[in-house]
Amino acid sequence: MLQMKVSGIALDPFTNSPIVILKDELNERTLPIWIGFMEASSIAMELEKTPRIRPITHDLVKNLLEKLKYSVTKIEVTDLRDDTFYARIYLQKEDEEYSLDSRPSDAIAIALRTDSPIFVNEEVIEKSKIIEIDEDKDKLDELLESMTDGDFGKYKM
Repeated sequence: MLQMKVSGIALDPFTNSPIVILKDELNERTLPIWIGFMEASSIAMELEKTPRIRPITHDLVKNLLEKLKYSVTKIEVTDLRDDTFYARIYLQKEDEEYSLDSRPSDAIAIALRTDSPIFVNEEVIEKSKIIEIDEDKDKLDELLESMTDGDFGKYKM
């Protein structure tokens, strides 16, 4: 397992989907995880320490865990299968330990609120596809330039 931190939230320029960016402590390895807008908003609010009048879902989970005297010891991004990331949240109460299945975005939002470490399985990093935006943009530009007007059908340029 490699310990990582949330570097920030970005927007995928091709799909307009939010991405949470995890980086290792030496900034040598980066893991982008595509997430939903609500989870991105929750993570961003916690990163920016935005005050909230009422608790949102991840605040509620944190408050619930505190009331029940559970602590989050860590979260782990454990797998990447069929373009879906998997995670676990590890809880402890006295001598009891629990591991809960979670979406990475929820686990990360909770880890940020509880100051818990974030770990990523090395295999996940190996399986992930790092997209070089400039490289893909150049490939798209080359493809578009090589097409004739007839290739576009009724959508002429």
